[in-house]
Amino acid sequence: MKFKDKVVLITGASRGIGRSTALLFASQGAKVAVNYVSNKNAADEVVNRIIAKKGHAIAVQADVSNPDDIQRMFVETLQAFGTIDVLINNAGAHVPKSFWEINWQDWEKVLHTNVIGSFMCAREAGRIMLDRKSGVIVNVASVRGLFHCGRVGNLDYSAAKSAVISMTTTMAKELAPHVRVNAIAPGPTETDLTASWDKETLSCAINDGLMKRLMKPEEIAQGILFLSSPEASGITGHVLVVDGGYSLK
Repeated sequence: MKFKDKVVLITGASRGIGRSTALLFASQGAKVAVNYVSNKNAADEVVNRIIAKKGHAIAVQADVSNPDDIQRMFVETLQAFGTIDVLINNAGAHVPKSFWEINWQDWEKVLHTNVIGSFMCAREAGRIMLDRKSGVIVNVASVRGLFHCGRVGNLDYSAAKSAVISMTTTMAKELAPHVRVNAIAPGPTETDLTASWDKETLSCAINDGLMKRLMKPEEIAQGILFLSSPEASGITGHVLVVDGGYSLK
């Protein structure tokens, strides 16, 4: 077990990529803090699955766009497990609208959750990790944040994920040499969001990728696990794209 007794805090871990990541880390021996915003039942289901397999996990409610919630989340995680070895900034907000429909409140929601919340969580974790001279942070970005992959109808989200990528490289410099900071950029992935897409949007997402399918949450989780693992000990400031070739088209 690569992460035996390591403590991993995963934001937005009650569903989708975060859920798969929590279960994967737990299967590798990690103690997992499962963050959620409002769906306590979903978070408890993840925790109960981990505990049923003799693992260790807690559910921690917090809205990462709220600085008070972030502080409380870290306090509760430290009270339960004593430290934090790995932070996965997975929580995100997505408000698809046209260029002319996006309003100030949409920008605030998307930026506060995807960018500012990730920064505030990283700073809280960074203090703990630098004190211990060891730690890993993985930020979940998106192919939409890549220079050539911004999408019409997702301008604010694309801009936010681009900021996450830029922030990752700067964080890697700020927290070196003791803390590694990387990002993962998933392509279209089988989640609650893609399940709500119309047939045309879904068909385009599938056919625009070289592998002609959506990514699975478990595939993104494997990328996150790798970036957090000893096998990636020489990697920092890197963006790992897991998109089935979607961004190459």
